[in-house]
Amino acid sequence: MKCPKCKSENVSIQIVNESHLVNKHHGIIWWICIGWWWVFVKWIILTIPALIFAIFVGKRKKIVNETHKEAVCQSCGYNWKTK
Repeated sequence: MKCPKCKSENVSIQIVNESHLVNKHHGIIWWICIGWWWVFVKWIILTIPALIFAIFVGKRKKIVNETHKEAVCQSCGYNWKTK
């Protein structure tokens, strides 16, 4: 493999892992069947426990990992994504 910048053959390929934090959400089917009345019942009847739950537990989050390959030229330091 050649570097597109300096045309050197001294290139190494690395796998890069990127992590993203994403909030988990309910789907549209859940909101149509359950969510519209459950949120109402939870906040009207269970106000104090719901507030405690919202304060101490917080939002549900999920980590999403994505990997891709990057080539790095050892001569000039140029890097690019490869397939």
